[in-house]
Amino acid sequence: MVAAEDAGKAGIAERLGIEPGMVIAEFGWDEDVDDDVRAAVEERSGSEMLDEDTDEVLDVILLWWREDDGDLVDALMDATSPIAENGVIWVLTPKSGRDGHVEPSDIAEAVPTAGLAQTSNISVGPDWNGTRLVSPKSAKSRR
Repeated sequence: MVAAEDAGKAGIAERLGIEPGMVIAEFGWDEDVDDDVRAAVEERSGSEMLDEDTDEVLDVILLWWREDDGDLVDALMDATSPIAENGVIWVLTPKSGRDGHVEPSDIAEAVPTAGLAQTSNISVGPDWNGTRLVSPKSAKSRR
């Protein structure tokens, strides 16, 4: 049973598109984040995630976001600065019924204002959903 559980955790990182050697940062960390997701991402990438103060060019940003965290457009604008041209921002929000739940429509409204495109949604562990965002240029080149 432990092997199946470990495979499920590794699968989360794969579904997030994490590959070995990627440079990844997390924004919005707080005590409620899913440590299993964090561990799976770090294991798959082969290095620790950086924080939002990094000067590195990032392949992936995990943006943990809750209803009371402020202005999502501002947070997304901040996240676009260090992201690589073909980088991905995952907005991770608490699932419906959980404290801090964010309505999908709130994300959908913020995304174009921040100059991004929403490409997919996934379940990320038992308590979080993920919304994948890219620059519109990246979205077109992957079709």
